[in-house]
Amino acid sequence: MDVLDLARTQFAVTGSLHFLFVALTLGLAPLVAIMHTRHAVTGRPDHERATRFWGQIYVTNYALGIFTGLVMEFQFGLSWSGLSEYAGDVFGAPLAIETLGAFFLESTFLGLWIFGWHRLPRWLHLACIWLVTLTAYASAFWIMVANAFLQNPAGAVERGGRLVLTDLGALLTNPTMTMALPHVIGASLWVAGFTVMGASAYQLFRRTSEREFFTSSLRAGVLAAFAGSLIAVGFGYAQFGVVSAFQPDKFKQPLAGPGLGIMIGIGQPLQFLIMFVLMPVLYWLPRWRWAQPVLMIVTPLPFLTAIAGWLVRENGRQPWLINGKLTVADAMSPGLTSGMVTLSFVGFAGVLGLLAVVDYLLIARTVRRGPAAATLGVDEPAGPTTRAHALSH
Repeated sequence: MDVLDLARTQFAVTGSLHFLFVALTLGLAPLVAIMHTRHAVTGRPDHERATRFWGQIYVTNYALGIFTGLVMEFQFGLSWSGLSEYAGDVFGAPLAIETLGAFFLESTFLGLWIFGWHRLPRWLHLACIWLVTLTAYASAFWIMVANAFLQNPAGAVERGGRLVLTDLGALLTNPTMTMALPHVIGASLWVAGFTVMGASAYQLFRRTSEREFFTSSLRAGVLAAFAGSLIAVGFGYAQFGVVSAFQPDKFKQPLAGPGLGIMIGIGQPLQFLIMFVLMPVLYWLPRWRWAQPVLMIVTPLPFLTAIAGWLVRENGRQPWLINGKLTVADAMSPGLTSGMVTLSFVGFAGVLGLLAVVDYLLIARTVRRGPAAATLGVDEPAGPTTRAHALSH
């Protein structure tokens, strides 16, 4: 491959790996917030255990996903400086707002939630996880604003060889964003629902002593996957009109069509599975041992569907980086050689691949150990000084 193809492949691989973390984070956040709400309202210990267990999985995925996002940001300056020079004033603004505003707020509220167990007032602690969810979705909004600008550079005009923003409203209401954002959110709920469902099926198949806990979790996972599938598929098909208006040749690209085929070929049967098979038997499903391996096998499929959808959206824009304005070739940083890109490709893909493996292993270990071993929200054991102080009183 020449240097351009190497750079494109590098971004596709690292972007796909990063999106695995993003999808699970966006999907798990509202589920954990709902579990915490049920605990705050009822005070029931089983709802607290569910919040801590699935919350620990959320925190693990979030923490490792941060590093993958840093690699993505670094690539813009390394390989695509032409994009910054031509459209940085417009494209960079949503990314800056996402980083300085939504992301920092999300991290702050998440830290308060993690360390606020048994320290913050009950309702204030609950507010923290809902603020984490809202700021996570705000981050997704700004990222999709920036991405939609690449699909359709609305609200900007060219002056002096650079794009400048002339209409903020047009940028924030870009048609290629308004339908895509709910689609991404639905796909994320779909991913999280299948993750909860598959993990619960694994424990039930092992004949766990926590059968009641994972029975409830499996049903919650099916409901989340059902809601996510309706949103994802509905807004997915709604985008066809927008695509035909702004990018009529999108699905004619060499890779976009087969990417699209994989997404629909996997996604549609999964939706039918949820709607017409799992939902009608939701009450009995956790009792059927033969069904549990099937649920475990299909758990990765929503992740593959999400990646296929992302590849369709990006590859279908070729050869443009900013549709109709800036080609991918013109956006690439000058002076790059095949050796330089290959070296960075190996480094980035290796780091992100390692993080993905570590993330999977940590989540799998948490699932395998079960809710009794969850450490989120559990006070640290008293040290020698604390014990001595307690005994003296």
